[in-house]
Amino acid sequence: MKELWTEKYRPTDIDNYVFRDDMQRQQVGQWIKDCTIPHLLFSGAPGTGKTTLAKILIYQLGIDEYDILEINASRENSVDTIREKITGFVATMPFGDFKIVLLDEADYMTPNGQAALRGVMETYHASARFILTCNYSNRIIPALHSRCQGFHIEKIDHNEFTARIAKILLEEEIKFDLDILDSYVKATYPDLRKCLNLVQMNSGTGNLDKPHGDEGGSADWKFEVVDLFKSGKIREGRQLLIKHARPEDMEDMFRWMYDNIDLFGDNDEKRDAAIVVIRNGLVNNSLVADAEINLSATMVELTQL
Repeated sequence: MKELWTEKYRPTDIDNYVFRDDMQRQQVGQWIKDCTIPHLLFSGAPGTGKTTLAKILIYQLGIDEYDILEINASRENSVDTIREKITGFVATMPFGDFKIVLLDEADYMTPNGQAALRGVMETYHASARFILTCNYSNRIIPALHSRCQGFHIEKIDHNEFTARIAKILLEEEIKFDLDILDSYVKATYPDLRKCLNLVQMNSGTGNLDKPHGDEGGSADWKFEVVDLFKSGKIREGRQLLIKHARPEDMEDMFRWMYDNIDLFGDNDEKRDAAIVVIRNGLVNNSLVADAEINLSATMVELTQL
C-alpha cells in the first residue's frame, strides 16, 4: 500500500517546520534546549500543523514512548475519559523526567470534561505535561487557558501553500497543470493535510486529475464553486455556496470565503465582498453569535454585488 503523503512529508524537527515568526521558533527551540515544556495550548485552523508541532516537541525532547498518551478528544471527550484513562496514566511514575498527554481537538471536550482536566493538570503538574490542540480556542474554558501557554499557529500564505504541494508532486514525479493545482489549493486552503490527501487520491495515473466528485466532504462542491468563479459565473458560484451551507459548517464557511476573497471578482468586487464577509461573520477571528442567520444575510448581499 502506498504511504500516505501526509505522513511521508510530515516534518520531524523544527528546522523543517515553518513557524509564523522567529520568536515562535526561538521559543520552541528554548523548550528543547531546556528539556522541558509548560502545559501548552496549540490553536489554529485545521491542517496547519498543530499536531505535527506537538509530535516534533515530543520527539526532540526525547520522551520515552511509554511516557506518551495520545487522545483524540473528538472521539473521547467525557469526564470518564479524564478519570479513567488520563488520571490512571499520569498517576504512575514516569520512566523519564515527565509524562506527556497529547490531547488532540480539545475543543470537542465537554465543559465538564475540561473542568475535570483542570484538576488533573494541577494535581500532577510535577510529573506530567499536557499539550492540547484545538481549532477554536474560544471553546476552551478560561480555567484551561490560564493553566496553559497559548501558542497560535497561523496558516501559511497561498504561495507557500501552493509551493509545498507542487514540491511534493514533483518529488513523487506526478505531472500537473498549474490551473488544476490552483483549484485544489483554493478549495482546501488553509488545510494542507486535506489538500495533500486529495491530490494523492487523484494522482494515481501519474497525472494530477480533477477530482472525480466521489471523494466525500465539503471539498467536492468547493471545487465546483472555484470553477464557477474562475469562469466568471460569480452569481452561480455564490448560489452554490448558499445551497451547500450547513449549520455545523458555518464557521469554516466564513473563513473559507475570507481566505479566498480573490475569487469574488475584480478589485472593487473583492473589496466589497471582504467588507460583507467581515461585517456579517468574522470579527477578530471569532464568529458572531448567530452564524446561520449571518451566513444567509451574507449570501444575499454577495449575490447582489
